[in-house]
Amino acid sequence: MAQRGVQLEKISCSICLDLLKDPVTIPCGHSYCMNCINDHWDEEDQMEVHNCPQCRKEFIPRPNLEKSIMLAELVEDLKEIGLQAAPADHCYAGPEDVACDVCTGRKMKAVKSCLVCLASYCENHLQPHYESSTFKKHKIVEASDKLEQNFCSRHGEEMKIFCRTDQQCICYCCTMDYHKYHATVPAAAERAEKQKKLQESRQQIHQRIQDQEKDVKLLQQEVEGNTQ
Repeated sequence: MAQRGVQLEKISCSICLDLLKDPVTIPCGHSYCMNCINDHWDEEDQMEVHNCPQCRKEFIPRPNLEKSIMLAELVEDLKEIGLQAAPADHCYAGPEDVACDVCTGRKMKAVKSCLVCLASYCENHLQPHYESSTFKKHKIVEASDKLEQNFCSRHGEEMKIFCRTDQQCICYCCTMDYHKYHATVPAAAERAEKQKKLQESRQQIHQRIQDQEKDVKLLQQEVEGNTQ
């Protein structure tokens, strides 16, 4: 089963996540469906710099593409023995899931979101953020379909500050105008303090429950003693 997974990964296109169709291998060594990589590069033509969607290596000028005969034959051989590159259904995004913004066709579940790109990614399409220095300053968070809520509607900046006066998250620019002279702290510090208070409240509630259970037990023992 593990060997099958390795085989499928090698012959799957990381853009469409399906079996390679008319596979081509670009100069960096990564392979894609001919249509997928062409569509990807067509969007970059105006920048005159073309890159690999996986390793982000840049190519100038746009490389010519030729069909990889060996990969094409491998795909056909594996199709004949019944292997499919489609992932399990539970990997696809459902109505309640955050979908990957890069997947085409049926979208995969997103595992993380980027606050710089304002996009969500499945495990496969997230890899460039970990492997390329281009994305080293990007902020990766848990997958969310409400990324815009992290940014100020007035200034478009990430809201990293909490205004205790108005009890709301704001951005740095807000501290210069609408919330000037208000009591503000880093949002992370406010979150940590509230989590600490919440934990203390839970402990107090748990202690009260234990005390009540102890009182009930003593009362039961007293009743049983009176009936004997």
